[in-house]
Amino acid sequence: MVKRREPTARQMRLATELRRLREAAGLNSRQAAALLGVAPAQITHIESALAGVSEQRLRRLASHYACTDEEFIDALVAMATDRTHGWWEEYRGFLPTSFLDLSELEHHARFLRHVAILYVPGLLQTEDYSRAVFSSRLPELTDEEVELRIQHRKARQGFTIPYEAVIHEAALRIRVSDRATSRAQLARLLELSEADHITVRVIPLDLDGFARASSTMTYVGGPLPKLDTVVRDALHGSAFIDSEAQLNTYRTSFHKVETASLDPGQSRDFIHSLAKEL
Repeated sequence: MVKRREPTARQMRLATELRRLREAAGLNSRQAAALLGVAPAQITHIESALAGVSEQRLRRLASHYACTDEEFIDALVAMATDRTHGWWEEYRGFLPTSFLDLSELEHHARFLRHVAILYVPGLLQTEDYSRAVFSSRLPELTDEEVELRIQHRKARQGFTIPYEAVIHEAALRIRVSDRATSRAQLARLLELSEADHITVRVIPLDLDGFARASSTMTYVGGPLPKLDTVVRDALHGSAFIDSEAQLNTYRTSFHKVETASLDPGQSRDFIHSLAKEL
């Protein structure tokens, strides 16, 4: 068995779900290994994403764990047997792993939702806007690092799945660079908001008593709701959240933010008026 050096977030998620199934069955890793006829270390490696698992072995584990959710098992099998070598792999060793993990999540997603407070979401940014954001990072990035991040972000923007962005007015007004960059970014938002798979909503500053618009997040829809993921930006990379309790909290949060925001038509009018001010 060849151990992985650097499991991806998707491989880690599969490992986590298998561990959760085992724990729900009330079995320890030694007992699970005995049911398969393997060494306990092999279960440990599988549940740490240091080793893969075959479809046959995964289905045997699910049976031993008394999991009868066939749709869920099939989704786990798809994760276990996927051999996709995505476009993001060309950046491995050049960009932080969290960038690649996010790309992989988006590639396999059914839908994407985003709440943005300070910056326009990366998937909707112009190249100049992205350059200004990356150039402001501390510690400072080299010119080469900035360009690599811009190339990677542009590649991510080729998505075709349903995407909904709720953007606070503050993010639309903050000038990450100059007037020309802000004007071009607003024009780009208006253009993208007309696409069939993209919905843009705005939270105006004058919305009374709305404290829920204080948290940026990306909600990634998995093949099943229980395989959804929330991505939060952290100081040293991205945090991937997948516990059912937290997912429910973020689902509720997004619904409330969405409900309080302007509808897509009103949002386009709002963005257009901001652009005219520039």
